[in-house]
Amino acid sequence: MGGTMMTIIPLILLIVIMYFLMIRPQKKREKETTAMRNSVQVGDEIVTIGGICGKIVKTKDESIIIQVGADKVKFEMMRWSISKVVKEGAGHNKATTEDYEEIGEAEKKEVRKARPRRMKKAVPAVEEEPVEEKAEEE
Repeated sequence: MGGTMMTIIPLILLIVIMYFLMIRPQKKREKETTAMRNSVQVGDEIVTIGGICGKIVKTKDESIIIQVGADKVKFEMMRWSISKVVKEGAGHNKATTEDYEEIGEAEKKEVRKARPRRMKKAVPAVEEEPVEEKAEEE
């Protein structure tokens, strides 16, 4: 009986150590990530798990609508795709979705398209014709 206990104790100790070193911290990280994803608000700047950076313009139960790029393209994504919040909105917990929709309407009226810069005309290089040497025929 004593010999079997001596072989089981190291196995139990190994399982307990693995729990405290691996499983418990993983569960803690999952809780923090879930809390972060549930607490995002309109105006927060986020990075998705795919690497897309954008600003939240509307939130729903399981999804969010983000605004991306200079053209302010909007598309819907699932909340679980949020990797991290880069910057919280200026009026965090104060701004509502309606506030940002009004701002979006005002921006639509003032749409300016980016134009490429004009390049200076390049002066064409003057090609000199090679001077042919005259062979004397004598």
